[in-house]
Amino acid sequence: MSFQPYSIVSAQNFMNILKFGGSSVASPPRIKSVIDILIPYIEKEKIAVVFSAFGGVTDTLINLSLWALEGKADYKEELLSIEQRHLDAVRELVNIQRQSAVIANVKYTINELEDVLHGVYLVKERTPRTLDYIMSFGERLSAFIITEAMKERGINAEFLDARQVIRTDNHFGYARIDFNTTNQLVSEYFNTHQSLQVITGFIGSSETGETTTIGRSGSDYTAAIFAGALKATSLEIWTDVDGMMTADPRKVKKAFTVKEMTYQEAMELSHFGAKVIFPATMQPAMINHIPIRIKNTFNALFEGTLIKETSNNKSLIIKGISSIDKISLLNVQGSGLMGVVGVSMRLFGALANQKINVILISQASSEHSICLAIETAKVKQAKLAIEKEFQYEIKGKEMDEVLVESDLAIVAIVGENMKHNPGTSGRMFNALGKNGINIRAIAQGSSELNISAVIHEQDIAKALNVLHEAFFLSDHKILNVFLVGTGLIGKSLLSMVDKQFQQLALQNHLEVNVAGVANSKKMFFKSDGLHVASAVDQLIESGEPMSMNAFFGNMIALNLSNSIFVDCTSSEEVAEYYHSILSSNISIVTPNKKANSGSLTRYQDLKSVSRKRGIKFLYETNVGAGLPVINTMNDLLLSGDKVLRIEAVLSGTLNFIFSSFIEGAKFSEVVREAKEKGYTEPDPRDDLNGMDVARKVLILSREAGLPMELEDIKVENMVPKDCQEDMTIDDFFKRLSTHDAEFELIRKQAAEKNEKLRYMAVLENGKTTIQLGSVNDQHPFYALKGSDNIILLTTERYHDRPMVIRGPGAGAEVTAAGVFADIIRIGNYFN
Repeated sequence: MSFQPYSIVSAQNFMNILKFGGSSVASPPRIKSVIDILIPYIEKEKIAVVFSAFGGVTDTLINLSLWALEGKADYKEELLSIEQRHLDAVRELVNIQRQSAVIANVKYTINELEDVLHGVYLVKERTPRTLDYIMSFGERLSAFIITEAMKERGINAEFLDARQVIRTDNHFGYARIDFNTTNQLVSEYFNTHQSLQVITGFIGSSETGETTTIGRSGSDYTAAIFAGALKATSLEIWTDVDGMMTADPRKVKKAFTVKEMTYQEAMELSHFGAKVIFPATMQPAMINHIPIRIKNTFNALFEGTLIKETSNNKSLIIKGISSIDKISLLNVQGSGLMGVVGVSMRLFGALANQKINVILISQASSEHSICLAIETAKVKQAKLAIEKEFQYEIKGKEMDEVLVESDLAIVAIVGENMKHNPGTSGRMFNALGKNGINIRAIAQGSSELNISAVIHEQDIAKALNVLHEAFFLSDHKILNVFLVGTGLIGKSLLSMVDKQFQQLALQNHLEVNVAGVANSKKMFFKSDGLHVASAVDQLIESGEPMSMNAFFGNMIALNLSNSIFVDCTSSEEVAEYYHSILSSNISIVTPNKKANSGSLTRYQDLKSVSRKRGIKFLYETNVGAGLPVINTMNDLLLSGDKVLRIEAVLSGTLNFIFSSFIEGAKFSEVVREAKEKGYTEPDPRDDLNGMDVARKVLILSREAGLPMELEDIKVENMVPKDCQEDMTIDDFFKRLSTHDAEFELIRKQAAEKNEKLRYMAVLENGKTTIQLGSVNDQHPFYALKGSDNIILLTTERYHDRPMVIRGPGAGAEVTAAGVFADIIRIGNYFN
């Protein structure tokens, strides 16, 4: 295929500038793909193309020069690798009949580079001028080879060394453009050259002809310079991402491409760490009102992001979330600064003299303090400069010593629509606060284009995900669950999560991500979520040794947003970590009664920590499995009601035993049947002694506002004294059978009164008792069957007719359902 030469181009009719980065041209196959992308453009419009060096070459050139400077002869071997890489590209891209001339040119250029590096090696000196010259070889080689590859495809392409037309000052490393001269040279050149121009990015030349570079990612800038000089209708930056994303996709998995944004929004995002496009690139385009399109070489059909003066996308409050790490805060404060004219001028002048860039400024209205955010690498230099400038004020105690806080980062939300949506900052700070992310400093301009917050660096990924959910997925929430305990309740919970996943996502906009799971022996973590259906298998096959301290440490290290710790054990060791977990702003859901039925001090402490931290500590299943006992009672108390009396059957096991203990049945056989059906603990005495009921009613008592300890509760132990000794389970049942007659007498006495036996807890007048009693057919407990629980709440409002809560009070399924409900409740809280 052959393409016709371009007609003579003027500044008024040039159409499109395209730029391809290093990753787009990292290998010959990729270069071929780029040419495939270009062909449709060439067929329908006038274009010029700017290329970066082959991927990684610029960094390699810098390293070569450094090794040569340090006298390391190893640079020669690496130089041979660079030469071989470019020669291999020629051999793959250029027909063998034309290779010799192209290879000769490449070798000539490499020899030139070798001479410069040898000079650095000999004199042990590498000036900025020399480094710029060394770095220029990457673009010069790539653009030349790609030009020849285009010719192989029948394209009338011409290599343009940008040093011919881009004029700069001699500020090597970051040369400034002389736009008047450059624009004239570019326009004149294109008016006299008809072929498609393949342009070197990144480089220019000074008035005296010395090679300069225009900053890292300067190839984008080169493309913008040409676009501005030629009054192009559009500028396309082709890279390896799908455009400007709502957040860094490496840190926020659900980030997506923003279709449109304004120059100002893109500038703000790029300033705060978005590396897709740089502020300098946009300046020539902004001045000349040229739209910029960001596209992906590896997804060429995707439309990418369009950056222009005004955006039609009004549905998004913000357009993106960005961040900068390795930040330090300097706090300049003192009573002598208040009302003093010129303090700010002196402060910023001192930093400017040291070429220190201030990224963020926050000042109190009292003028008592000024807070500055700068790169951590410059913080010592900045502190010395400020203290030198204000040395007399510090000596006179008018100003304090400059305070430095490091290991920080800046997170920023950007969008022009913020000014039209009150409450944006509130949503930002609320989302961060609920996830325990502390803000060290805040800055917002009057234009309301950007709200920036300084946070701890370790929280940056968490903050980005939290804010992304708050602004872009406000109707969708991801809950990161860490589960300890994979017994009957834990397995049932995982099964429910798996079955309900789709429905929760569609109807409740909740996604439950199980990020960690553990049993007593092993633990396993996966930050982006385990496959729930096989989570236990993954734990067994790939888990590492479990210790609660290690599990806690891993959970903290992952630092995931909306984290929930779920304890499906009955372990005191696990419960001992609740305070630390809550203090780390991780919510807790648990059916484990150990923490809340322990000391009153610990119960109050856990409640206090969760309240102060603004996170949830939910334990509905502590008392009635899946029955809504605690929430119902708390709702009554919150609305001003007062609990007067609680009557309850709180053991499904004991209710099954005494409901099944009818005429003709032996008590010991009924207990054995309950154990065989799995209703009792492995040792039935753990149920018969009444302590499980005592813990439950203790929790209810505390929830009702009574400062009770476990020893304050009077408990009737249903285990005969001679059965309480240390013995095997078989021996226990033999011993228990000798007491069948005693239990039969109790049953018979109740039956004679037409009453039934119930193991009941009663809370009244600040006292709690648990004992075996009998109730007549008028009592709500009379009809209780199987393993059901029942709770009667007598309150000031429900006085004559107590509120009745009844249902299954034991079993893995109903308990897991209660745990799952608490998890969803936390998800609604985060919303």
